[in-house]
Amino acid sequence: SLGGPLAKRFQPDVNLFATSRDDSPEALQALAALVGPGEHVYVMQVAEITIPPGLVASTTAPGVQLVAACPITAAETDGVVELGEADAAEMLALATLTEPGPFLPRTHRMGCFLGIKLGGRLVAMAGERMTAPGYQEVSAVCTHPDFRGRGFARKLSAAVAEQIFARGQTPFLHSWKENHAAIKLYHSLGFEWRTDVNVAVLECGWGA
Repeated sequence: SLGGPLAKRFQPDVNLFATSRDDSPEALQALAALVGPGEHVYVMQVAEITIPPGLVASTTAPGVQLVAACPITAAETDGVVELGEADAAEMLALATLTEPGPFLPRTHRMGCFLGIKLGGRLVAMAGERMTAPGYQEVSAVCTHPDFRGRGFARKLSAAVAEQIFARGQTPFLHSWKENHAAIKLYHSLGFEWRTDVNVAVLECGWGA
């Protein structure tokens, strides 16, 4: 991470999330100082987001947080492989195409990622992102447009959730509130709504 006790952000080639300790002027100023010209960060929280002076919100949108209500077991894992450094370029290309959320050159190092390859080509993946005590986030669930409708997202989401449970943690995840298809899929796997969240993409304002 970068920053200090008042505000932190992930290293910019790992992820784009950032946060301030609270909405005090000092913490908001510290958050603004972590965003350089031409950069942007994502802030996600339950409370209404206060925009720090010097920054502007280029995008705001509602999201939801879901938590697994019971152990999830992958029905079948045929074709599911663990991804690693050798797959980093393909993972980044797939995430850039499908936009499952912020995904940078080193995002794959935040946890274990699983994928499905056809003809040696990565066509779907899912993995782990943020961690809290006792919890691990399922993230970057995406499928190449040419291979959707085959159940890959379901298979991979279940496989990632199963391995999180196997470590004694509880899976959770986030989705845009308007992404009804994804939310329906996660509900069918055993995830339940926990809370709505606010999301803002912040960048330097004019003259900042």
